[in-house]
Amino acid sequence: MTGHADDVDGVVGFFSLVSGVRMGFIEIDGSKGEGGGQILRTALALSAVSGRPFRIHSIRAGRAKPGLMRQHLTCVTSAQTVCNAKVSGAALSSSSVSFAPSVITHGERTFAIGTAGSTCLVLQTVLPPLLMAAGRSRIVFVGGTHNPMAPTADFIARAFLPVLKQMGAVVDLHVTRPGFFPAGGGELVLTIEGGHALKPLELLDRGAVVRHVARAYVDQLPAAVAHRELLVLRDRLGLSREELRLVELKGPGPGNCLVVDVDSEGGTEVFSGLGERRRSSEAVANGVVDEVEAFVAANVPVGEHLADQLLIPMALAGGGAFRTMALTEHTRTNIEIVKLFLDVDIDVVDEADGAVRVVSRRC
Repeated sequence: MTGHADDVDGVVGFFSLVSGVRMGFIEIDGSKGEGGGQILRTALALSAVSGRPFRIHSIRAGRAKPGLMRQHLTCVTSAQTVCNAKVSGAALSSSSVSFAPSVITHGERTFAIGTAGSTCLVLQTVLPPLLMAAGRSRIVFVGGTHNPMAPTADFIARAFLPVLKQMGAVVDLHVTRPGFFPAGGGELVLTIEGGHALKPLELLDRGAVVRHVARAYVDQLPAAVAHRELLVLRDRLGLSREELRLVELKGPGPGNCLVVDVDSEGGTEVFSGLGERRRSSEAVANGVVDEVEAFVAANVPVGEHLADQLLIPMALAGGGAFRTMALTEHTRTNIEIVKLFLDVDIDVVDEADGAVRVVSRRC
């Protein structure tokens, strides 16, 4: 273990390998570290890529509703389909799963969550193996496209996938139907041409901020909800009329999401806030502006959520580095899972003004 990951209480030592690495199962305690569904999703993705089977217990043990919820179960069954895995424990509320991958296969598939659960989290699970194995896939995901506590479709399409394309991935995402929590019913279409080698990632300088673009989505809600959000952005960020966009949708609704793109010389970051009952438009907008201002002030090219997403492709590319804000426990836990399945070392190095540099290299 290297870098700050050594210093996080409850992270180091909560994973253990048993009876060999490639033939035995990696044993994971899902209650440790951040303790959420990301542990399972990363394990599924990298098990499929590496061929290393794993067993996980105490899945989401500290959550209000522990075990597999519908979106987590869909992650398991989708990964199972993609790599023809042998699986046990794949049932709603299950607290343990064993997963033994086989051959990754491409094709046309539909993965429907059956609730408003996040399609982007299911996408996050199956994308790495489909990128690494040669072949073409068209995957339809049905469920929520804009969810709390999950990346939005806007973030995946305009912040994450452009970085993957810079690394050499051939991948595209289209939102064919929006689906807001709690109604769901949205649809994403992901196309992948797998087998293209990923180039090492290097995102160290953000450069100047070129512009902001704000989109306030409303679905079966009054346009005034979006107007009030955009007024906050105008006043706090000084955005022009051309940078403010009200987008009225006709989906399953009702729903509202405020999304701000920060375009800089080094790329695009995307920040989102979901409308909720008994939460004012102003509160939603102010929460998003706080995140935007913190990112801009940090003078780094990678925000805290994108940092989490880039760990896997950077490791799969065999190395790289990026600068970001102080790491969340979510990201620190994700680093430890990546190191379980791939022969990489990931260092986290403090820099001035609270920034950190994340460096990955093959062991």
